[in-house]
Amino acid sequence: MSPALSSPVVSTQWLADYLGSDELVVVDASVSRYIQPNGLGAYLSGHEQYILTGHIPGAVFADVIDDFSDPDAPFPFTHPTAERFAAAAGALGITNSTTVVVYDSAVGQWAARLWWLFRAFGYDRVAVLDGGLTKWKQEERETEIGHVEPVTARFEASERPELWVDKAYVEAVVAGDIEAALVCAAPQDEFTGAVVTRVRGGHIPGSISAPAASLVEDDSHALLSDAALRSVLAPALGAPRIVVYCGGGIAATAAALALTLLGETSVAVYDGSLNEWAADDSAELVTSA
Repeated sequence: MSPALSSPVVSTQWLADYLGSDELVVVDASVSRYIQPNGLGAYLSGHEQYILTGHIPGAVFADVIDDFSDPDAPFPFTHPTAERFAAAAGALGITNSTTVVVYDSAVGQWAARLWWLFRAFGYDRVAVLDGGLTKWKQEERETEIGHVEPVTARFEASERPELWVDKAYVEAVVAGDIEAALVCAAPQDEFTGAVVTRVRGGHIPGSISAPAASLVEDDSHALLSDAALRSVLAPALGAPRIVVYCGGGIAATAAALALTLLGETSVAVYDGSLNEWAADDSAELVTSA
């Protein structure tokens, strides 16, 4: 029987207690960031890091960039079809009775993205490891190197389209035709437009800023207390619907996780995020604090 979850987040001690249990799959969803010759950041699979620098014992690796995204979409990290997602989840040894714990080596945004994808495809027996690999290593818990080969299983996906919104929906929010709060989880300097990492900088009008890194402790990368999270996200709390976005729909899911922990049940991710919005010259962007 798989370990039961009472929250979308589990502690390092919880995982240590259940590590090795039947029907528990631990997933490393790390992605590596690098700087291109043009000075802009880009991303590649964290598989090499997973193999060479160590991972939680028994953890399998999920390629969020390729396997859990749509390779034919116009923007990177676009969520995959249900069929593609089901195949990728099954390839990790995950069934519809598995308890899944996801982590990464960053501030939790990649783990949150995979957690959100499972939710969006109808599966809730998934949690993010609080603090991820950073906290696990800080506590001097065991790690191992090398690749862990999953035993392929069968997973069935069931879509929840209400967990996503498109550009037209966000346009309606900006126009005042739909009542919803907009939360931008991109870094603060991108929110203000001080740093431009795509064709245009700034944020969608009416948004509040809640960078993914501001939702966790600086040293351990563990989530802030509920009170501290409420302080960061206060302007959005209680809205009829909360739409989260960032540059490419990844950091947005870290905000979605925090909002879910705070009891918000009507949260959706704008998957195209600023990659799509900024590409449309007619879509307004605000470049101020």
